[in-house]
Amino acid sequence: MKNKIYFKLIGVFALLVGLISCEPYMDENPDSSINLPPDASEMAFTVTPGDDDFHYTIALTSPTLSGISKVKFNLGNGSTVVGKSTSAYYPLPGDYTITMTITTNGGSSSISQVQTTTETDYSIFTDEKYVALTGGVDDADGKTWVVDSESAGHFGVGDAYLAGGVGLDWWSANPGDKEGTGSYDDELTFNLNGFAVSYENFGVSYVKGYMKDDPNLASVYLNPRQNKDDWDVDYETPTTGTWLISERDGKTYLTITSEKPIIPGLDVGALNNEYEIISISENYLELSCFSAYEDWTKWHFLLRNKDYEKPKVTFDVALDAGTGVNEYLVSVGNAVIPDGQSIDKVVVDFGDGTTAETDIYTEALSHVYMRKGTYAVKVTVTTSVESTESSFSAVIDENHPDYVEFLLAEMVMYNDFSEVQLAAVNGQDCFVATADNPDRTYPNKSSKVGFYSKTNQQWANANMQLPAGYRFDLRQVSTFKLMVYGKAGDVVLLKLENTDKGGDAWMTGTELRYTIQNDNMWEVAEFNFEGAGVQPGSEGWKWWPEPVSYDVANDDFYNHDFYNIIRIMLNPDIRNDETHEFYFDELAGPHVEGIKSASIN
Repeated sequence: MKNKIYFKLIGVFALLVGLISCEPYMDENPDSSINLPPDASEMAFTVTPGDDDFHYTIALTSPTLSGISKVKFNLGNGSTVVGKSTSAYYPLPGDYTITMTITTNGGSSSISQVQTTTETDYSIFTDEKYVALTGGVDDADGKTWVVDSESAGHFGVGDAYLAGGVGLDWWSANPGDKEGTGSYDDELTFNLNGFAVSYENFGVSYVKGYMKDDPNLASVYLNPRQNKDDWDVDYETPTTGTWLISERDGKTYLTITSEKPIIPGLDVGALNNEYEIISISENYLELSCFSAYEDWTKWHFLLRNKDYEKPKVTFDVALDAGTGVNEYLVSVGNAVIPDGQSIDKVVVDFGDGTTAETDIYTEALSHVYMRKGTYAVKVTVTTSVESTESSFSAVIDENHPDYVEFLLAEMVMYNDFSEVQLAAVNGQDCFVATADNPDRTYPNKSSKVGFYSKTNQQWANANMQLPAGYRFDLRQVSTFKLMVYGKAGDVVLLKLENTDKGGDAWMTGTELRYTIQNDNMWEVAEFNFEGAGVQPGSEGWKWWPEPVSYDVANDDFYNHDFYNIIRIMLNPDIRNDETHEFYFDELAGPHVEGIKSASIN
């Protein structure tokens, strides 16, 4: 196997440089006037054998030159070093074209020479770093790495000038922070055979804003769209290149050379496509890099061997009644903690807006529920490397004796898409988003509004669902209001439902309609459910045995503790391939017992 690998490597050009040390070069007395770049005939550098057959010292030997602002060496394999001297490592035989570039404030000049090496350093085939990165000579397909999205710090950024910093001091991604972007399914495969690297992104990559704006990448990164602060771009892969490992100043670096971008999940514009290897093992690769676009930043990446199944903490969750009325205790038990990890924190979200936490995971956390209802309880166990969640429902049958029901006899704002959001408005089978107001005149001068668009989806709806345990209360106010802006004659339907019935929730609903009166003018649509019946056409059919009147505003079965979602539809009776759109704003309606509108910001 060693000979087979050797012969495939022997002709590879521009592969590895290691043990590189350099001294940054700046002229001590630069002339303030324009200094023309030196003539190539005046430039020279030497390549001197080092301590063995694989190491060489490369140094500038043009002492009479003046006005130099930078000396840069391209070592012939994609590695670029700034400084007047450097130590290079060539472990494989080959012809390496070394280029020195001298820059002044008036331009730059370059000269090149070829260094031919004939010896092979076979120690690279057993070097722990090379074996860990690629799987070694016995892994013909190489090793594939992915972003370790389940661990904190899989992406991070920090101060480029912080001594000892690894790119985590300003921001460190929490587990799953970038879920739903083009980053987590990226695959980088490193192979010792040919020192090849391949990149597969399955069609979408994740990049910084300055990368999608780089004109040199305009034909590579297509259709940019913002997603969780950064940008998804369409980018056709796989793409291939070569890699090298080098060392300088006591640090180890991984450099990737390719015609098109090869990135570790997020393209931050790595300077010289070089990443410092903070740590490397069989299953984890920790990197950091400087950005060539924002030179004050240092970025952090944590990758995981794709074939490695991370051991996860496992645990049971118990919900027990406490000693007080409506008091419940949530506890974690039977925890199995993988070697090398520890449980640092347990956080319980009781589902009614109350959370509690403890750093002693065996400690039970207590909570007193004031309102009856069904609450989604979530327990998050955070270890030294990741977070794991477990969810269940807590059913509270009665209000607490100290709870005083508060009924508001005024309409309340649910969502104005600018400042107030009682609950988010989402889209089902349609596009729903916050948009600029198309007509900031009376009666709607707000800057932001909601926008709805559907195509070939009859029952597509914008919906607002209340948090677990909350219901609309129609006893004092039974009217909902919505500002609309669209095409005269289009029909806006507002429907109330109970999602406890799952996929059959639509059969619990009651609905009212409003016809838009004017083209492209804001108007107020009102939906008064006084006397409205449950699901027109379902007379005599019930989910429950109790007798009901179907007057949802006056029947105690419906008018509180029942409806928990609003659905808004446009032209639901039209079935065609046309696109139907309108703007809406200022969604308001009856009191929601126990909940308050919150600021969006």
